[in-house]
Amino acid sequence: MTRLLEGKRCIVTGGSRGLGLAITRAFARHGARVALTYKSDDASAEAAARQVVESGGEAPLVFKGSVADAAHVKSTVDAVVSAWGGVDVLVNNAAITHVLPISLLEERDWDEVMDVNVKGVYLYSRTVLRHMIRRRAGSILNIGNFASERIIEAPIHYAASKSALRGLTEALAREVGRYAVRVNLLAPGMLDVGMAQGLPQHRQREYLDKCPAGRLGRADEIAEIAAFMVSDESTFMTGGKLVADGGL
Repeated sequence: MTRLLEGKRCIVTGGSRGLGLAITRAFARHGARVALTYKSDDASAEAAARQVVESGGEAPLVFKGSVADAAHVKSTVDAVVSAWGGVDVLVNNAAITHVLPISLLEERDWDEVMDVNVKGVYLYSRTVLRHMIRRRAGSILNIGNFASERIIEAPIHYAASKSALRGLTEALAREVGRYAVRVNLLAPGMLDVGMAQGLPQHRQREYLDKCPAGRLGRADEIAEIAAFMVSDESTFMTGGKLVADGGL
């Protein structure tokens, strides 16, 4: 297997489970050094660290905290830079949702989703860019969702947050492109892991009925796309959106 990320220093937010874990493991297989963040589940983080090593990578750096906490973000990035001398790749993967209709959605629910899904991306991107711009190199990948790309029922605060990432990605790519830093968005369809598994069965049936591929996506195949997008094999792609949803 061609190792696309040999020696790259990568941070994956929300990297202890679901798609984040798949990305962390894939990056390790491709030769990267990986730092993962998680919010609260210590057991999942410990298991993720073991799986990275089992994938053939070196032991990851692991950091606990909220992506919406500016102090945690700064201390995490500072620790990675201190350990490895810099950051080459940031994957903004951490995200949350609540499966609720708008009539039951409280203001605090809206704020919580926006804090994690949008503010967290801003905080991490701002912090790593201070290092990437100085080096005039780097790649940021934001994880979107098909809910912002296709007409399908989804919690409105989640869909709004993922749509916000589209604008953030395009604006940021334009701003930092002059420093040779690339910013892209990967929007997966419904996957066999993560938040999609918490959806009612009729939502999964609705997706499968409309999806030409006729199946859910696998986290490992999305992770391979992520590895390509942040690698030196895709250096002419920035400000781009790649949708991988089985043809929905």
